[in-house]
Amino acid sequence: MQAALYGPGGFYARGEPPGRHFRTSVHVSPGYAAAVLELLREVDAGLGWPERIDLVDVGAGRGELLEQVLAAAAEPGLAGRIAACAVEVSPRPAGLDPRIRWGRAPPDPITGLVIASEWLDNVPLDVVELTATGPAVVQVDPVTGAERPHGQPDPADLAWISDWWPLRACGQRAEVGRTRCAAWAGVIRCVDRGVAVAIDYGHLKADRPGCGTLTGYLEGRAVPPVPDGSRDITAHVALDACAAAGAAAGADETVLTTQRAALRELGLDARRPPLALAASDPEGYALALCRASQDAELMVAAGLGGFGWLAQAAGMGLPAPLAKLASPAS
Repeated sequence: MQAALYGPGGFYARGEPPGRHFRTSVHVSPGYAAAVLELLREVDAGLGWPERIDLVDVGAGRGELLEQVLAAAAEPGLAGRIAACAVEVSPRPAGLDPRIRWGRAPPDPITGLVIASEWLDNVPLDVVELTATGPAVVQVDPVTGAERPHGQPDPADLAWISDWWPLRACGQRAEVGRTRCAAWAGVIRCVDRGVAVAIDYGHLKADRPGCGTLTGYLEGRAVPPVPDGSRDITAHVALDACAAAGAAAGADETVLTTQRAALRELGLDARRPPLALAASDPEGYALALCRASQDAELMVAAGLGGFGWLAQAAGMGLPAPLAKLASPAS
């Protein structure tokens, strides 16, 4: 998985626009960037309006989210203080807003907001299957995708499986998220004062998928996860395990909720415009209806709205819109 995504000739190392193969929330609606901007305002207020506020996008793609947020941050009291940084392994795109720094690692320290949207699902991991002789690492032919059990997991992976994804029957598989936990903990350690949010398809210990979630994406279609560098390879994230790793790394407060719930609290409602507007302003009605449809796609429970939002605060409390979602009922 590491070689197929990030090695020489790997899917992300080529610098090819990811939007050709899949759509993320930032491609669906400008409402996503508007919600991130609203969250940045909340974090800014919680920090007491510092001289500089960091906005860090981990797994930034081609920088679309940061460009949209900067374009929408019109108020002088905020726009001039945003220090935008894109964290990405691909080369900096031509024509990117010059205000955006580009690098392969987050800045340290961070005072502000970190967004990691659909990043952790691309952090490479091993797959372990329970066989008649015990847990075995699944070995994959990088040309054909053929699989076979081959060798025991190392002790650290076995410990992670025992804690977070117990295997109870032959044929069950665990996608060993220890690498994701380490990656997320590394982000939290960079946050001096602020909030970090991981946004991804995920699952919790009580409901792990018995056969795993590993899949590929190529030109808008789900395809077998053949690790030949031609396609994206992704697996859903054990967000509860990452939350525990973030807390151990220094996070003071945590909320784990859904994108649907979080976007509602940040001001998106996706309601249709009043029908009367169609008579008084047909063009305005059509534009508003289009925007409502885009925002609705962000929030549909069976799609992007079902994404998990793991938000953790360090050196400050969670902003009010997210703190409201911290109860078990959310």
